[in-house]
Order: sequence, then C-alpha cells, then structure tokens
Amino acid sequence: MVVLALTLLVDAVAVFLLGSVLWVICRHLWTEHIPEGITHPMRLRVLSCLLQLSLTWGMLFEKLGLCYAPQFASFLHDLMPLKKDPDVVVKDVHFETIPVKLYKPKKPSSVPRIGIIFFHGGGTILGSLRTHHSICLRLSKDCDAVVISVGYRKSPMYKYPVMKDDCVAATTHFLRSLDVYGVDPDRLVVCGDSVGGTAAAVTSQTVVHRKDLPQIRAQILIYPSLQLVDFGSPSYQQNFNVPLLTSNLALYCFCCHLDVKLSWQSVIKSGRHLPPEIWEKYRKWLGVENIPERFKKQGYKPIPRGPVNNEVYQEIKTALNNTCSPLLAEDSLVSQLPETCIVSCEYDLFRDHSLLYKKRLEALGVPVTWHHMEDGFHGVLNTFEFGLLSIPCSLRIMDLIIRFIKKF
Repeated sequence: MVVLALTLLVDAVAVFLLGSVLWVICRHLWTEHIPEGITHPMRLRVLSCLLQLSLTWGMLFEKLGLCYAPQFASFLHDLMPLKKDPDVVVKDVHFETIPVKLYKPKKPSSVPRIGIIFFHGGGTILGSLRTHHSICLRLSKDCDAVVISVGYRKSPMYKYPVMKDDCVAATTHFLRSLDVYGVDPDRLVVCGDSVGGTAAAVTSQTVVHRKDLPQIRAQILIYPSLQLVDFGSPSYQQNFNVPLLTSNLALYCFCCHLDVKLSWQSVIKSGRHLPPEIWEKYRKWLGVENIPERFKKQGYKPIPRGPVNNEVYQEIKTALNNTCSPLLAEDSLVSQLPETCIVSCEYDLFRDHSLLYKKRLEALGVPVTWHHMEDGFHGVLNTFEFGLLSIPCSLRIMDLIIRFIKKF
C-alpha cells in the first residue's frame, strides 16, 4: 500500500509539473509579444517561461497558505550557484539588521577606493543578493571598487516604506563607516536596476541635504521605475505585453508594494485613480509632450479619463510621495542631485520614466549621461553571465556602467 501511494504521488507530481510547464508555454505564446528589434528572441522566450513557471508554482504554495508566490519564486532563483573570482573577496555582513554582501578587491590599494552602493531590482517582490551577485562581482573587479549590495526586505511580506527605509539605513551606515572599508568619501556611487534604480534615486534624494554624511558623487539608474502614477504613457502602451515585465506583472508589484487591492487594476489602467487637479499638477513633469516624438511613433493614443474613483485614490495616494515616485520630487530637490547616468531600453514598460527624468535633470542643470539600448528590454541586465541564455545587450550595459564609474 505504501509503495502504491508513493507511486500515485510521484505520478501526480509529474502530471502537475508537465501540465504547468505546458500551460506556461501556451500562455506565453498567447499573451506575450517579442518585438522584432529584440535580438535572440528564443532566449527571451525561455527566460520568460522560466520566470512565469516559478511564479505559477509559487501560486500553488500561496493557495496552500505556505508562503507568498514571489517568496517561492525567489527561493528557486536563489538556487543558482554563485560565481567566484580569486581577485575579489566577498563577505556576507549585516548593517545593523540589514543583510549586505560586501565585495572588495583582494589586491591592496595605496589610496582609498571608489565606493559603490548597489540596489538589486525585482519589482520589490523578486531579486536578491544572489541574483545580482555576478554584476556586483564584476563592478568590484573592473572598477577596483568596494561594492555593497543591499538585501532590503521585499513585498508582499513587507509593504512600503520598509524597502525604502532599509536602503536609506544601509546607505547611512556605510557612509558613516567609509574608513573601515577603505573608501574615498569623494568617490561614492549609488547604482540599481529596475526598482533598484528607484531605490538609488530615492536614496540620492534622501541624503542630498544630509550635512552629517559624505555626499554621493554620482547615481546610476538602469531602466528605473521612477513614478507610480501614470500607467498610460507611450512606453506602457507599446510594451504592455513584452516580457520580462508586462503591465499585469508591473501592476501586481505595485499593488503588493503599496498594499493596494488587486481588483483596482482596471481603474488604475484607465487613469481613474487620480482626480483631475492631481493630473494637472504633475502634467509639467509627466505630460506626454515631454517625451521626444520618435518614441511615440510606434503607437500612442491619449487615454480619456473617466470620473475619479475616490476609494482607489485614498488607497493609492501614497504613490504621489517622492519616496515612491522620485520623478515627482520638487525642483528644489532635483536640482541638487549628483551627476547621473541613465540607461533606458526601447522595449521597456518603464522607458518613458528615464526619458522624463533625464529631461528634468538636464533642465535643472544636473549633468546627465544617457545610454539608450535600441534592442533592450526590461530585466536584460539580469542575463549578464547567464550562459546560453545571456543577451549581448547586458554586456554592453555593464561596459557602459564600468566606463562611467572609472572616470571618477
């Protein structure tokens, strides 16, 4: 009887695994679109299916009450082995209660090194110190820099502003301990991809007026999410079903992070989550007229906004805070920000965030270096050193970032 029960269990698991794989593949082919401009489309298909498969399996565990779906997906992602480099010492430490990976070149230096504070992406629900390990390892080695990668707490277990608070706290701790790590206080860089770029932008804005701390020399924002207000810009309309970040996944992350009901997604997509006076107030920064015409040619139609849903507005108005949407910070704050490097991708839901922030920074006199990946998509940097699934665009982004940092 025991053997029969085990056999039935194994068969059931096998059927479930095969069924879920087939379902994910069919859903990907039916609902997601890979533009012709993206190189190696088959690699992206595989990456998208692997991501969706991990979340699908996670949903089963969430239904069983064992954990959140993103937690299980992160567990699977973290099973990947970590690369080692004999020239870089890697240590797991804590800045108070916040886990941090510390990367330091093994070779002694006669002068203090560049310090890089790195925030990983993942939409506040995915990503970890392990998923971005290869990126930080390369930054430390090629830039001869001390790198700290911040393991902030994630959604949906932890809601806003926990992630922001962890990032600022870890940065503050590091800035107060530069002599311990042999870091030059005049050569400090914050860097992040996706929501890690959000964290870098928010952290820069938070510490820029802190006279008790060394000042950040530069910020590097890699296809960042910079506002949680407008979900109808040209890049949203053009790339709503491009993997690895579809509009549905982006809104899921938004709801998890801000503790907003998932049922409000249709209201938010239609622009009925904010009253007319709010739209008018931020039009000077979010208006489509601020986006270069060439980025609208692939398709854009203004969304007619119906009457505001006040219940939704009350639930999401936290998103108007600049610690959620750094693009909405006042001019007096943005004008004080350090030199900025922005990397945007053509086939990215958040592409327009970079374009709008670039315009604001330049208008306020902040030096900006901008790189646009014509064949790039959201999350492409994560394929760096991903073996057969690596996308060449990720290597170009890494080279550009390293070149920008090494000039300091």
